[in-house]
Amino acid sequence: MNGVRVWNVLRKDLRLGPRSPIFLYAFVVPVVLTVLIRGVFGNLFEPTPRLGIVDEGQSSIVRAVRDIEGIEVAFPASAARLKALVEANDLDAGLVLQPGFDAALRAGNQPILQFFVGGESLAANRIILGVTAVDLIRGVAGAPAPIEVAVTTVGEDDAVPIANRLLPLLMLYAVWIGGGMVPAASLVEEKERRTLQALLVTPVQVADVLVGKGVLGIMLALTAGVITLAINNAFGSQPAALLLTLALAALMSAGIGLLFGSWARDTNMLFTATKASGVLLFAPVIFFIWPNLPQWIAKVFPTYYFLAPLFEIAVKGASLADVWPELAIGLAICAVLFMAVFAMGRRLELNLVTA
Repeated sequence: MNGVRVWNVLRKDLRLGPRSPIFLYAFVVPVVLTVLIRGVFGNLFEPTPRLGIVDEGQSSIVRAVRDIEGIEVAFPASAARLKALVEANDLDAGLVLQPGFDAALRAGNQPILQFFVGGESLAANRIILGVTAVDLIRGVAGAPAPIEVAVTTVGEDDAVPIANRLLPLLMLYAVWIGGGMVPAASLVEEKERRTLQALLVTPVQVADVLVGKGVLGIMLALTAGVITLAINNAFGSQPAALLLTLALAALMSAGIGLLFGSWARDTNMLFTATKASGVLLFAPVIFFIWPNLPQWIAKVFPTYYFLAPLFEIAVKGASLADVWPELAIGLAICAVLFMAVFAMGRRLELNLVTA
C-alpha cells in the first residue's frame, strides 16, 4: 500500500463521486428525515404549551385562560379523560377545578387544585403552565394564591421525548449512506466497468483502492454526521466525546461497506446483501425508541456500540468515561471488520489477476 496511490484513488472518487445519486443521498436523506421527524413530533420549533382544564363548577378561571396568548387550551369532558391525555403527551399539563372552587378562594379557604403534568413534556412548558395557573388563581382570589396544589406527574418523569429517541435512527442513516453505501457502490461500479482490472495493470493495488474508498466513506460519514447533529442541536455538553464516537461510527460503516463491496459481483448482488443485512444494522434503533424492551438484545448487534454512546452523550449528557466500554467493543469490531476486508481484498485481487 502506497500513500500516493491511495491519494490518487481518493482524488478520483472525490472528483467523480458527486455525479452519483448515492453520494448526494448521504447529505439529503438525514436532513429530510430530521425535518419530517422534528416537524411531526413537535420539536422542530419550540412547541406551544398545551393546557387542559376540566371545570366542574363554572370557574372564572376558564374565561380568563381563553384570553391568554401563547398557550393552547383544551377542555376534556372529564378528569379521567384529562389524565389520559396528559399521560399520552397530548397535553403538557391539566387542571381540575372542583365545584365551588372560586367561592372557596374568595372566602379565604384553601381548596385543593389537581394539577397533572406530563412526564414527557418540556420542563419549560411545565414552568410556564405552573406560573400561569398560579397567576390565574391570584386573579380570582385577589391575593397571593391561598391554595394547596397537588401535583401529579403522569408517566416517567425522566422520560426522553420521542423525537430525541429517534436521534439514533437519523445518525445511523447519516453514517451508513455516506460511510457504507458510497464506498460499497463505488467499488462494485469499478468491478462492473472493469476499471478495477485496468488499475491493476498500473502500480495501484487492490489495498490502495480499498483504503482510498474507505477514507472517502469515513469523510462522508463524518460530514453527514456533523450536519445531522448540528441541525438537531444535539452536540450537548461533550462535543469532543461525541465527535470521537462519530469517528468510530464512520469507521465501522466504512468497514461494513467495503466488505459488501469486495464481496458483491454486481449492483443487484450488493443491494440484495444490503437489504438482507438491514435488520443487523438497524435493529438497535428499536431499543432506543421503545426503552422498555430488554436492552441486552440490542447488544447483540454491532451498530449498538456506536449508537448507544452517541445517544448517551448527545441526549443524556454522558461523558467519555461513561461510555468507554461500548467504544472499546466497537473498536474491536472495527479491527475484525478491516481484517476481513483486507482478506476479501486479497481474494478479489487474485480473482482479477487470474480472470
